[in-house]
Amino acid sequence: MNINYICRHCNRQVGKLDRERVEISELGLECLNEDDHREMITYSNSGDMNIKTICHSCERTLDQHPHYHEQDYFIH
Repeated sequence: MNINYICRHCNRQVGKLDRERVEISELGLECLNEDDHREMITYSNSGDMNIKTICHSCERTLDQHPHYHEQDYFIH
């Protein structure tokens, strides 16, 4: 199973783990409530886990333009 970290704003792959088995606690996801879990984590048909995160570029853009937080996607 691959665990893909994808930027929620630009859809760039931030990171990838290739693990046969992983515990949620190893990823630090146990602190998510059900709504956050549904919003941030999806599974592909092949069984890969996709986790929405933020890349450094989008994080810098949000720091410079705080009103972008209101948008799901933005061009930087």
